Amino acid sequence: MSVIELRQYTLHPGGRDVLVKLFQDHLIAGQQAVGMTILGVYENLDDPDQFVWLRSFPDMAARKQALIDFYVQSAVWRDHSAAANTTMIDSDNVLLLRPVGPFQLPATPHVVATIQDTRPARTSYLETEPAENDFPRLPVRTDVPKYVWFTDDIEQQGTLRLSALL
Repeated sequence: MSVIELRQYTLHPGGRDVLVKLFQDHLIAGQQAVGMTILGVYENLDDPDQFVWLRSFPDMAARKQALIDFYVQSAVWRDHSAAANTTMIDSDNVLLLRPVGPFQLPATPHVVATIQDTRPARTSYLETEPAENDFPRLPVRTDVPKYVWFTDDIEQQGTLRLSALL
């Protein structure tokens, strides 16, 4: 797990339940079948119209191939992309990250993801992956370097207060 995407989608009102069902019934298995690892699927506790998820890849070359296999070649995406895309207003808030030190998501139903522009004084966090996005069909934010860490302290002030959906 050397490349991680933190994907934050803004959805049309009521779209989250539809997208969660698509993920549960089709999209997770379809992505796993081509080598992606889904690390978590979350609701934002402060925004009912946001869907947040994380997936990982062994490296950038594996990421590119898995994305081609899923988004270009798979019947799963071909059959369900229209339904998924109609739930979304924006799907471009994506950070391409890599772990710094050992990284593990808290194994709790609620987590806080803190995203900031300055390097944290922590030993386990994620930082912007400097490699170029080699699958431009799925945009990745490159505005400024980002640093992300997760905690299970749901009361902590953070950028995203998340609850596991699946």
